[in-house]
Amino acid sequence: MALDLFQAPSPVAPLAEKLRPKSLDEVVGQSHLLAANKPLRLAFQSGKLPSMILWGPPGVGKTTLARLIANTADAEFIPISAVLSGIKDIREAVERAEHTLQQSGRKTILFVDEVHRFNKGQQDAFLPFVESGLITFIGATTENPSFEVNSALLSRSQVFVLNALSESELSLLLDRAQALVAEKVSLTMEARESIIAYADGDARRLLNFLESLFNAAESAGINEIDPVFLQTTMASKLRRFDKGGEAFYDQISALHKSVRGSNPDAALYWFLRMLDGGADPLYLGRRIVRMAIEDIGLADPRAQSMCLDACQIFERLGSPEGELALANAVIYLAVAPKSNAAYQAYNQAKAFVANGDSSPVPLHLRNAPTKLMKELDYGKAYRYAHNEPDAYAAGVDYFPDGMSAPQFYIPTPRGLEGKITEKLAHLRELDKKSKK
Repeated sequence: MALDLFQAPSPVAPLAEKLRPKSLDEVVGQSHLLAANKPLRLAFQSGKLPSMILWGPPGVGKTTLARLIANTADAEFIPISAVLSGIKDIREAVERAEHTLQQSGRKTILFVDEVHRFNKGQQDAFLPFVESGLITFIGATTENPSFEVNSALLSRSQVFVLNALSESELSLLLDRAQALVAEKVSLTMEARESIIAYADGDARRLLNFLESLFNAAESAGINEIDPVFLQTTMASKLRRFDKGGEAFYDQISALHKSVRGSNPDAALYWFLRMLDGGADPLYLGRRIVRMAIEDIGLADPRAQSMCLDACQIFERLGSPEGELALANAVIYLAVAPKSNAAYQAYNQAKAFVANGDSSPVPLHLRNAPTKLMKELDYGKAYRYAHNEPDAYAAGVDYFPDGMSAPQFYIPTPRGLEGKITEKLAHLRELDKKSKK
């Protein structure tokens, strides 16, 4: 047949689309939902599919499962994205569902990707049509639906939690992709491990990368992909592979030690290196909070709050504003006064308790809510600190009877801890005077 010069060529489906499962048995992962007698498998088999929320990280099959649900139920499938859609799109989807029901009697599954991006009013727009049964609602979200989905819509939906794919599941997907588009290309074990580490549980990320990699191998006439080929051909992506690898943790260590060493420029450098390499900003946020707890501590308690605020800003605003908030926190930690006194005190107290006995609480520290307890001397001779000079009951022992009082917390002279050192010294002096 002659080629029509004016006919547009058919688009070539990406690898992820070519490997999209056609049935539940082809789905990789989510066995806790899809294995025999598991909740989502049972819902498929019953044919009575509830409205639902699919909650999980990117690339774990939320859209695929929604499409399979529609195919199994022989229902019209209408996908919309909360990022790109509004009330007008919701209204058009409902009108289309009504038309389908009138014309063919088929029900409609309305799939809303990133449903957490819809505001309260937009989410409320679904309620009457979910309640009437006109649509079966399926929302996909990477955020905790308890916080991001209206309680009214949440109460009418069943929540299914999807997990990131394991290394063995990603390996199975890699084999399928290789058999489909690169059967003659082999991968060394080191290359496989690097690719799977890069995917980090995300099937879509894995398949998109493999497609680029196999195309590069074909162009270069390479029959075996090894770490050298990855390094030279895919250098811009390779640095992302270090998630979970030695270089990844080396960079985390460099960031942490730069903060601890009070070098804001180096700290900012390693922070940006990791962001550029594909590190999850919220993972870095968690590590930054740890730095505030471990290395700044009570020398500047505001550091912890600032780091938590930066994480929340990233969750609310995303990139780039959220990343800038995290960068502010990194710089603040680097220039803040340093103390690991509370961190060391915690570890020493934890070890002390783990190796200690189960000494009873002294009577004067026990609560006495009943008459019997008072008769048994619970709370007897307890001195209420607020009724004492300086709001301090000098000389009172708060450890178990007979225990030599250990000292876990030794504040540094830096930052707020300098003031804490002075106060504790004053209180210890009051204790000494009370025992004379």
